[in-house]
Amino acid sequence: MRKTYSPGYKAKIVIEAIKEEETMAELSSRFGVHRAQIQRWKNEALTGLPNLFEKGIKNTDAKHQKTIDLLYQQIGQLKVENDWLKKKTDPFGR
Repeated sequence: MRKTYSPGYKAKIVIEAIKEEETMAELSSRFGVHRAQIQRWKNEALTGLPNLFEKGIKNTDAKHQKTIDLLYQQIGQLKVENDWLKKKTDPFGR
C-alpha cells in the first residue's frame, strides 16, 4: 500500500533538503521517505518556485471559479427547461 504525505509534511522535508545541512540519506532516515522521493519533491519545488511569484495566478483561479459557477447555473436552467418541456409534450399528462 502506498503512503501518502500531506503537502505540509512534504514542504518540511523539501525545505530541509534545500538547506543541504544533511545528506539525502540522513533526511531519508530521519523522515522515513526514500531519498529518490525526496529528490523528486525537491526538483518539483525548485521548478515551481518561479510561478509562486506570478501575480496573475490568483486572478486566473478566480476567473475559472466564476466560469464554473456560471456553467453550473446554465446546467440548472437547462434541466428545469428540459423537465418542463417533457411535462408539456407528454400526451397522457403523466
